[in-house]
Amino acid sequence: MVEKISNRDHVNSLARGLEVIRAFTRANPRMTLSEIARATGMSRATVRRFLLTLVKEGYAETDGKYFGLRPKVLELGYAALSSMTMLDVMQPIMARLAETVEESCFAAVLDETDVVYIAAATPPDRIVSISVSVGSRAPAHCVSTGRVLVAALSEEEQDAYFDKAKLTKMTSNTVTSKVKLRSLIEEARVKDWAIVDQELEIGLRSISVPVRDRSGKVVAALNVACPSSRITPEDMHSRILLELQAASQAITAGLQK
Repeated sequence: MVEKISNRDHVNSLARGLEVIRAFTRANPRMTLSEIARATGMSRATVRRFLLTLVKEGYAETDGKYFGLRPKVLELGYAALSSMTMLDVMQPIMARLAETVEESCFAAVLDETDVVYIAAATPPDRIVSISVSVGSRAPAHCVSTGRVLVAALSEEEQDAYFDKAKLTKMTSNTVTSKVKLRSLIEEARVKDWAIVDQELEIGLRSISVPVRDRSGKVVAALNVACPSSRITPEDMHSRILLELQAASQAITAGLQK
């Protein structure tokens, strides 16, 4: 049973410091004090204190105007990932899957309204493959991993997701209607898989299935992604889905040992 955290136990300064770290993204790896303040909704003075603390502790750097994260910040993520024994089971199975289907595959978990990629595997002989960095994030509403992960939430948790989610239009294909997205998520729950066609990025298609632990709880999503020029949604369903489902079942079996 998860202990309920009271307001008294919540360390607000730590939460806000983490928010400053999360403000840095691949699109915005270096920002000014004002830009970070706008991104977090905090005052410049507050953001400045957090940034200077991060700089002093070696997690960030500055040239006097721009701030950016240093490699040391990766230790925070690697500490969490290294403790996840699921990855020990998952990685070799994903490597075999990538080689079998000759496409890149990834595993992701849900973090509020985003998915976070925790593992990746690429086919050994594929010249053009999809590259996603472990630890990177994507909006859950426009990726297939997000669809199957949100589908696994309880009704109450799904309501909370939709209250928080900003359905940003990433491409002309992106679903931004909450009514339609709810319908697609319910479809993913019933089918136990989801295909998303060029909603995050034009030219990128993906298919995902849930990964369950020994109790049947969904703990991650397993995904195969490929250029739309190389494979159709029909091919994904007919050629890749069975391999993806078999890999997911193999991971679950491994977790039971």
